[in-house]
Amino acid sequence: MEKLFLVRHSETEGQHEDSPLTKMGIRQAQMLATFLENYGHNIDRILSSPYLRAIETIKPFARKNNVTIEMDERLEERVLSHEPLDDWEEVLHDTFVDPELKLTGGESSSEAKKRVLSLIDELENEDCGNVLLVTHGNLLALLLQKYNREIGFYEWKRLSRPDVFLVQKQGGEYTVERIWED
Repeated sequence: MEKLFLVRHSETEGQHEDSPLTKMGIRQAQMLATFLENYGHNIDRILSSPYLRAIETIKPFARKNNVTIEMDERLEERVLSHEPLDDWEEVLHDTFVDPELKLTGGESSSEAKKRVLSLIDELENEDCGNVLLVTHGNLLALLLQKYNREIGFYEWKRLSRPDVFLVQKQGGEYTVERIWED
């Protein structure tokens, strides 16, 4: 892998895996396609969460550039709990403080991070050019911790929809740059 583009999906109507993009989210997906085309790097491979909002976010770019969208379950959003949570944001905060915290039917931060990092490890060992991953906010924040341990709850709160980060190796070290402009 040469360059890694990390994309958070556009604005959506809900959190269910089949939640579609809002009208604004559809416009954002078009803006994302234009942004990526003008950024100056070809995308050789696209891997996406199988959730509808992630696929719809990258579909305009993939179609225009004739790149197949590959689904990968390791990019699915992390489930905090199968029980409804009134205080889900407080619980999410706590999972950044205690990465082993796990609610009924949910996944701890450590487990989610391990899941997505298994994909990154595979990609780092492949000669697959520039890769773009489409995922969800919480998982994206956990993935960014690989490159910057300081990423936490407050950085998650500042992510936009969509959002784009570029990861590349320079002089043996990874650099991460937020390249999306709201």
